[in-house]
Amino acid sequence: MAFEPFMQLLRGIQGKRVHGGIGGIQNSQQMAYLRHLQKEINKDDAMSTPLDKLKVVIFDIETTGFSPEKGDTILSIGAIKMQGTTIIEEEQFYSLVYYDQEVPENIINLTGITTADVREAPILSDVLINFFQFVEDATLVAHHATHERSFMQHASSKIFKTPFKHRIVDTSFLYKIVDRDFHNLSLEHLCEQNSIPIMDRHHALGDAKMTAQIWSVYVEKVIYLGCETLNDVYNHFARI
Repeated sequence: MAFEPFMQLLRGIQGKRVHGGIGGIQNSQQMAYLRHLQKEINKDDAMSTPLDKLKVVIFDIETTGFSPEKGDTILSIGAIKMQGTTIIEEEQFYSLVYYDQEVPENIINLTGITTADVREAPILSDVLINFFQFVEDATLVAHHATHERSFMQHASSKIFKTPFKHRIVDTSFLYKIVDRDFHNLSLEHLCEQNSIPIMDRHHALGDAKMTAQIWSVYVEKVIYLGCETLNDVYNHFARI
């Protein structure tokens, strides 16, 4: 897929934002191009790429709550790149997101993100565009990805007026293959099970880094069990 023309379009609309959306994307050609990107994003060979060579971006979000359809929103996005089981430490992404209301007290206590932090942050449309630039054509991975998927889908629909069609692989597809007794284990539990230090919990980049270590461990384990590609992982998971 031709990502560079897309990136040129995105760079062309930098600085033209308004709160709540993208002020620079006004004509039908630009909007059509964004929709075209979403349609093309899954037409790659990620499903058949060997897991030990697959490019992935492990990401995590912190939010004001659990229901984007009820007004909850993204407060931060953190991500780190991997290829196969190798974590690329220098390839990291992190951004807070502008929020025009008071951050709920329970979220401040959980994440450490304050109202003052997000009042000075870039708006969500800018952050998402920068995030897509960072991701490029890699496969997205998240721990218990339903949360990330629901917020990304809602934001894409609201801001870009197009469905979010990036593939997001859930870590549970791997760890449930390795141990069928594992059911929706928390990130802390999986880290403890695999002697991974728990650091910066409930910080989007900290959680993404720990999830990357989990992904690395379980990719090795599913390869040992005979799963060479994501296709193999999905087929094996379907038989559980």
